[in-house]
Amino acid sequence: MRVVGEVVGESKVMRTRDAIDFARESSCDLVEISPSAVPPVCRIIDYQKFLYQQKKKAKEIKAKSLKVVIKEIRFGPNTDEHDYKFKLKHAENFLTDGSKVKAFVFFRGREIVFKDKGEILLLKFAQELAELCKVEQFPRLEGKKMIMILAPKPKK
Repeated sequence: MRVVGEVVGESKVMRTRDAIDFARESSCDLVEISPSAVPPVCRIIDYQKFLYQQKKKAKEIKAKSLKVVIKEIRFGPNTDEHDYKFKLKHAENFLTDGSKVKAFVFFRGREIVFKDKGEILLLKFAQELAELCKVEQFPRLEGKKMIMILAPKPKK
């Protein structure tokens, strides 16, 4: 088998028993890398240290990944203008912070008759936030809720 590693220096071809003995002498592990190669390739490394480094790299990648936060804003089909402006300001703050906004109109009882009002309200909401966000999902009725999802525009 071909043996590689920092301890070995250049790669060497040696018998399996000799490679195992060499790994034990250097207090490392013999790890098979490519069993299908001719001759098979093995590496002499400290396997516990290798696992620790892999775990550390995975943790760094996870820390650097973007975490998506979804904030919800709830309207009624007959939301007053003042309440609408108040919720619009909150949505602007959420979008500038980088969060997605899930705006929905909740219909109670017979208010479901006013689903066109709810759709108009959500489209108006998206239009007023057009410079800060893009519409990820247009208004869609799901049960007693009409839902729309807005995502912040990428920063340049």
